[in-house]
Amino acid sequence: MWRILAGGGAVLLLGMAGVFLFGSRAAAPVLPPAPPPDAIAPPAPLPSKAPEANEKTREQKRFDRYDKDRDDIITRDELLAPRRKAYAKLDTDHDGRLSFEEWAIATSERFAHADADKSGKLTRAEFATTRRKTKPKPKCVCSEGGE
Repeated sequence: MWRILAGGGAVLLLGMAGVFLFGSRAAAPVLPPAPPPDAIAPPAPLPSKAPEANEKTREQKRFDRYDKDRDDIITRDELLAPRRKAYAKLDTDHDGRLSFEEWAIATSERFAHADADKSGKLTRAEFATTRRKTKPKPKCVCSEGGE
């Protein structure tokens, strides 16, 4: 019997504590005074016609990057042109073949540049300098307030 009374008393105490804690009223936030009506600028007039945007899909943009002569057809040469340029940069002796050294030259040069103490090994600090630099994203050139 005493357990029931103790449980009932605990429920009453918890209920009263909840009312006390959650029943208090929060202070109303203090708002700054409203500006006088003559200080508010009238909104700019809206244009009569909405601007039209040229929405290209990702695939259309990708297609346009390869279609250099803009004839809406990608030839084999147009598709391979970026790869030929990359290959020509790697083929340092211009014999039309890539040796392992030619293929690995970019990595070797990056390693040599990062190995500041010329020990043939990279420390953590030296390795951190090999991270590729990313281009920052362009900031939005949106007009403020519809101007």
